[in-house]
Amino acid sequence: MASPRRALVLDANILIRAVLGPRVRNLILENAGRVHFFTPIECIEDAKRYLPEILQSKGIDPGPAMEVLDLLLTHIQSLDNEWLEDYESLAKARITNRDLNDWPVLAAALALSCPIWTQDADFFGVGVATWTTAHIAGFFDA
Repeated sequence: MASPRRALVLDANILIRAVLGPRVRNLILENAGRVHFFTPIECIEDAKRYLPEILQSKGIDPGPAMEVLDLLLTHIQSLDNEWLEDYESLAKARITNRDLNDWPVLAAALALSCPIWTQDADFFGVGVATWTTAHIAGFFDA
C-alpha cells in the first residue's frame, strides 16, 4: 500500500532559491509526486517581485528565471488569504514579535497541520515544525 502524500508549506525564500539554484529546484521536482507543496499567494508575488531585481543587479536577463518559476509553480498549490483567514489571528499572535508580514506562511502551516520549509529564523519557535534546506532531506526520507 502506498503511503499518503504529506504536505509542506514553502516560504518565499525557498521559491527564490529554487529558481536561482538547482539544489532546491531538484528537491521540489523530485518530491512533487509524493509531497503536496503549498505556498501563500504573497510568497509567489514576492518571488515575482524580487527575482527580477536580484538577477538584473547581476546583469542577468530575468526572463528564463521567470519561466523556471512558472514551471515550479505547476507543482505548488497557491493559497489565497481568503482560504487562510480563519488562521490569520492565531498566526499573527504567534509571529507578532518577529516579521508580521510572514503570517500567511504560518497560517497555511496551521491550516494544513504541516511543516514549513524556510531559511527564515522568524518561523523557529512559533509552534509548527520548520525545515531548512540543509535538513529537508529528513522530511522527504521519513
